[in-house]
Amino acid sequence: MAMKVEWLRGCATALVTPFLADGSIDEPSLRKLVDYQIDGGVRLLIPCGTTGESATTSEAEDQRIIKIVLEQAKGRAKVIAGTGSNSTHSAVQYTRDAAQLGCDGALVVVPYYNKPTQAGVIEHFKAVAAAAPTLPIILYNVPGRTACNMLCATTLQLAREVKNIVAIKEASGDMGQIGNILRNRPEGFAVFSGDDAMTLPLMALGADGVVSVASNEAPKYMSELCNLCLKGEWESARRLHFKLLPLMEVNFIESSPGPVKAAMAMLGIMQEHLRLPLVPPTPATREKLKSVLAELGLVK
Repeated sequence: MAMKVEWLRGCATALVTPFLADGSIDEPSLRKLVDYQIDGGVRLLIPCGTTGESATTSEAEDQRIIKIVLEQAKGRAKVIAGTGSNSTHSAVQYTRDAAQLGCDGALVVVPYYNKPTQAGVIEHFKAVAAAAPTLPIILYNVPGRTACNMLCATTLQLAREVKNIVAIKEASGDMGQIGNILRNRPEGFAVFSGDDAMTLPLMALGADGVVSVASNEAPKYMSELCNLCLKGEWESARRLHFKLLPLMEVNFIESSPGPVKAAMAMLGIMQEHLRLPLVPPTPATREKLKSVLAELGLVK
């Protein structure tokens, strides 16, 4: 029988990682970000994911980031660490570390660059789950970044066969694929949108929430959108979705998290520093960000 995780629903924020000008972790700003999320109603926090620039952070930095988020959350929100890697050996170790640090779950991306077969994907996730058998594991399918799509049949096999694989963040953009996961998933297996703009349509089909980028900037709005969907208040949810759609779109007109980090600086929550090869967004993107944030009442 699959592990039951009652709290795995609603808005989860894929946290950005604040850096200082010298490239080091900006701990005070990270703590400020955690409080901003919790004050905005977000109860699921995901450090060290794609939005956190995990491709550029070291294992030691990841552990420090996770510890800070856990300390600052103080049990007020669940912490789900990004522990994926294209090396199964590394993903196993990162996931085991997350469990030992006291995380509530792990978000594990499909192995990138290697382009494994579906059989390889299955064995990868089975090895990761076995390394921390009491830790809830959330699969993460994002073929636009990994060059490997995890098929519906693969997701369902892992959901049925591995007790602590309890959810998926689906960012394939394939409504047919995600719909079939929702249609055939075992009881208790949660499905999260991996794209902000797909939150409403997927939750209308029965998805449980979103792993959001936009909630970095607008936690109150994104948590409310999910709450409206979970309550079946679709007319209000549609109005809020359309209100948020410009923000959801502007965050990705350049490589994420460039735009969202610029926005967070405009909100006064952190400095705008990225690690190469990411670079700050263009002046045109900044103007669009300012306009969208002002329309939402987040900046003057």
